[in-house]
Amino acid sequence: MKKYRVMSLMLLVVGLFVAGANPSFAKDKDRNEAGRLLTGRVFDQQDTPLPNAVVYLTNPRTRAPIKTYIVGSDGSYRFPALSPNVDYEVYAQFQGKRSDTKTVSQFDNRQQVNINLRVDMK
Repeated sequence: MKKYRVMSLMLLVVGLFVAGANPSFAKDKDRNEAGRLLTGRVFDQQDTPLPNAVVYLTNPRTRAPIKTYIVGSDGSYRFPALSPNVDYEVYAQFQGKRSDTKTVSQFDNRQQVNINLRVDMK
């Protein structure tokens, strides 16, 4: 019987230790659940914003579009809540012309990534 009480007490102590450690894990989990933020602007070669350009976010493994964004008058785009554990490719199209494709790597640990895209209108 005494052995049973000692084991119960040890389990209780271990349980309290683990429960005390969980809040720090919860903070990391909440931070990761919010995801990454990808922002940027779309310009032409003369640094003029290109309103109504379409920005494509794709999965490089499948080449499937994940999201698209039509930029506003200042040329800015925004993709919130992206998974930190996935690679992404981003590019813009405007009037049949396309920018270079840029990559957001899962190994880049920044929570906010800013990528400006240039479309050669020539």
